[in-house]
Amino acid sequence: MKASRIAAAGAVSGIAVLALSAPAFAHVSVQPEGTAAKGGYAVVDFKVPNERDNASTTKLEVNFPTDHPLSSVMPEPVPGWKAEVTKSKLDKPLESHGQKITEAVSKVTWTADGKGIEPGYFQKFPVSLGALPEDADQLVFKAVQTYSNKEVVRWIEEQQEGQEEPETPAPVLELAAAEGDAHGASGAESGDDTEAAAQNTAADSGSGDGSDTTARVLGIVGIVVGAAGVAYGVLAGRRRDSGATA
Repeated sequence: MKASRIAAAGAVSGIAVLALSAPAFAHVSVQPEGTAAKGGYAVVDFKVPNERDNASTTKLEVNFPTDHPLSSVMPEPVPGWKAEVTKSKLDKPLESHGQKITEAVSKVTWTADGKGIEPGYFQKFPVSLGALPEDADQLVFKAVQTYSNKEVVRWIEEQQEGQEEPETPAPVLELAAAEGDAHGASGAESGDDTEAAAQNTAADSGSGDGSDTTARVLGIVGIVVGAAGVAYGVLAGRRRDSGATA
């Protein structure tokens, strides 16, 4: 009886966990391919899962942040989808590679040419973008997902500090430290580190050889001891047989 109750309780708990965690990986999200470092350029993937059992995702609109406009946005071609880039005038021009930028991409729209994202599938939409801001830790991209049955889901809610995750959160791209901060070591320091790593590798190799030798010796000793035990067992058996016959 106790076992059945425990099993039932476990099943209910498992269902509850799945119910709570399912929305977490059903969100439209954005992740970099590698690192999205401040001040640099990156390729990011907008990942779009299909949440419906009776409809396909046929359109995705991603709005780019206006507080940190990006001078370069280039979507990668996705088979079965048409991408449209929308630009808007900037209130404050940007400086990029010595040139003044007066407009930036405000939205990218993907429209399916065929069936779109069918139930049970997801699709990634890669975009090359930059230069990433140096004075921000993250970028928020508000997205709108449209289904073949005309249903529209707006992934536009921003996470508030100290509060639970909203029901339809906007995709957030976390920015890493600038490349100069991560790789600012001098050549001498890099050389010292390389030499130390080589010495550690050599030491590890030496200890590995010693371990192999020890293991071989112990293995041979084990074989000898085992053979002696077998021989002793055979002799003891013969003595018992000889005594029984006498």
